[in-house]
Amino acid sequence: MGQLPGRVAVITGGGRGIGRALAQRFAAERATVVISSRTASDLDAVLAGIAAADGPPGLAVVADASDRDDARRPVRAALERFGRVDILVNNVGGSVGKGHDPFTGDDASFEDTLTLNLTSAWWTTRAALPAMREQQWGRIISIGSGASKRAAASLAYTTAKHALIGFTRQLAQTTGTEGITVNLLCPGWTNTSLLNVDDHTRAKAERDNAQHRVLEPEELAGMATLLASDDGAGVTGQVISVDGGYRL
Repeated sequence: MGQLPGRVAVITGGGRGIGRALAQRFAAERATVVISSRTASDLDAVLAGIAAADGPPGLAVVADASDRDDARRPVRAALERFGRVDILVNNVGGSVGKGHDPFTGDDASFEDTLTLNLTSAWWTTRAALPAMREQQWGRIISIGSGASKRAAASLAYTTAKHALIGFTRQLAQTTGTEGITVNLLCPGWTNTSLLNVDDHTRAKAERDNAQHRVLEPEELAGMATLLASDDGAGVTGQVISVDGGYRL
């Protein structure tokens, strides 16, 4: 039957990398997935793969998570098509612009990076919370980073990823009696399109964790499935790393 039968899961940034891996795993666990990104062809490829594996029919929503209305679109589409949202994965993230030097950088790069990594999670979560509260069941999983716990990236990116910890903990406290859990899942170096680097830089990344390797996106799927399932009911407000022992 799978671990997520009958559940509806919204996954932002679901066309590539970690989002794609989670969509495939959730579908294999018999959840109906609603995936969003800015690129329709990526979304269509994910849904085609799910269909080929006899997964439940899903839904693709083209949306820009950095836009207030677009960020809410996949949740609204799930409610309109399937009548519920059980699981939300806030997976969108990255750096915007190049002006991240704190001495010479520009305001737009800093603010846009905060919006993409932090504020977008709020917009999407806010859209899903009323339905979760009404059904007294919900799972919110945001995707953090090694930079959620350490000084490990640009000022804007690290600030945003650290802020997701506070977002997760306070939201978990606020929704704790509503049947809703809220957790932050933190990868380290992961084999996605964001790690498009030369061999020397990749070797350096591999040395950043105890296992001296870059993890595959699918390696986060087991923990994400636990957090999204009934078995994860007692896990909330937690910051959980699946990173091969990043910078121990």
